[in-house]
Amino acid sequence: MASTNKNLSSFSDKNVKDISNRKFGIVVSEWNSEVTEALYSGAVETLLQNGATKENIIRKAVPGSYELTLGAQWLAKEINIDAVICLGCVIQGETPHFDYICQAVANGITNVALKYDKPVIFGVLTTLNLQQAFDRAGGKHGNKGDEASATAIKMLGF
Repeated sequence: MASTNKNLSSFSDKNVKDISNRKFGIVVSEWNSEVTEALYSGAVETLLQNGATKENIIRKAVPGSYELTLGAQWLAKEINIDAVICLGCVIQGETPHFDYICQAVANGITNVALKYDKPVIFGVLTTLNLQQAFDRAGGKHGNKGDEASATAIKMLGF
């Protein structure tokens, strides 16, 4: 979900359904943790501000962004989880590795959502450098963790 506020995180929807009894799984990549922890903080803050309870937010860590797909599947298969948010950061290097990882993760997250018929949100930064990642994890371009949670909330009200 790209916000209309110049890609800055802002979410206020008067039509948000009550999410106080909804359970959210958040899968967080440990790779680029300085970025993914900021994404996680933003995601949790947005959920709490919109009525979720701390007890209904389940966090699972995976080693890297590539593993987000399986982590998401493990959470999505749980009947009591209503939505899964995947948070990661892939920074382009000198080899095509970036392209393969980003493509695999995007396809994998989509497939998990379709398989379990529930929102599985792509909150993965795919940037050219670390500064771009920081700019999108609470910096000048907002926090994409916020936007991932807002997307999950909106999808639950669909």
